Amino acid sequence: MQKTVVVGMSGGVDSSVSAYLLKAQGYRVIGLFMKNWAETDEHGVCKASREFEDVISVCNLLKIPYYSVNFVEEYRESVFAEFLQGYKAGLTPNPDVLCNREIKFKVFLDKAMELGADYLATGHYCRLDGEGRLLKGLDPEKDQSYFLHLVKREAFQKVLFPIGHLTKKEVRAIARQQKIPTSEKKDSTGICFIGKRDFKPFLSNYLGLKQGPFKTLGGETVGQHDGSAFYTIGQRKGMGLGGEGDAWYVVGKDSEKNIVFVERGADHPALYSNELICSNISWVAEAPPSFPYKCKAKVRYRQADESCAIYPLENGLFHILFDRPQRAISPGQSVVFYNSDLCLGGGMIENKKLTA
Repeated sequence: MQKTVVVGMSGGVDSSVSAYLLKAQGYRVIGLFMKNWAETDEHGVCKASREFEDVISVCNLLKIPYYSVNFVEEYRESVFAEFLQGYKAGLTPNPDVLCNREIKFKVFLDKAMELGADYLATGHYCRLDGEGRLLKGLDPEKDQSYFLHLVKREAFQKVLFPIGHLTKKEVRAIARQQKIPTSEKKDSTGICFIGKRDFKPFLSNYLGLKQGPFKTLGGETVGQHDGSAFYTIGQRKGMGLGGEGDAWYVVGKDSEKNIVFVERGADHPALYSNELICSNISWVAEAPPSFPYKCKAKVRYRQADESCAIYPLENGLFHILFDRPQRAISPGQSVVFYNSDLCLGGGMIENKKLTA
């Protein structure tokens, strides 16, 4: 019997090629677009409406049915609200990780099943092994397993990643060969489903922020910032700090006192740590059989995997000790664990050292 696959169509080339490949493989394919953000951008253009137009063009070319669903309320409550809460707390949250957990592989997956699908397919550069475990995509420059580490493993039993074995170059070549309208479309950037924005004015619309001092770790005030939530560890640009000497970098924050700590030099020691504390680890593969557990990890997307050991602490916290210091560990971001290509899981970074 012919299997039915609902493809999450974003209006980009990756999901377009995913739909094409699945149809070529004999699946009954349905395109499903989700609207998660209702506001217009700074040019008065509704990004979702523009993307849906591209979805319609691709689906008409492939001769597959398409639908649109509205998850604006769910996105605001489950993703954007937590995103804002993180910034208020002085963190640098990752909305893509939240969106995958709460929207794409939860309510969106449920909607696909309601449409009678056997599977949901997305254009992520990831793979699944024979046991339904999450693997890296074969293109090291595009692998997106980092963003999927919070998805429940049960969800992957109903998911397909049609382009996970391809490189981006190969995906675009297929799109050009098949004359798919999105073949030359640029990759989306910026906040998940919101797009690329002038970040400071955008965030100011939602957070009550006030100016405070830039201080060195020695206590010297060297300037004024527009609100500590705007800045993240390792940041160099957008601070308005100059003078003779090396560039200034954000090395820490005290959100309660509204202080942003800065020091000169890209390799200042305060930017590095060989340890961190994380919380709420979600094991997308099997949990480690015992601790301490040695594996590899990354503290940001596209970073090379680094050797580490995981030590459990109290209250659901874990101490991660790296073999060598890591640069610009940012609380609120994710630390994701790997064993070769297998994504083990990950958690949220609470602190870049064992003791605050």
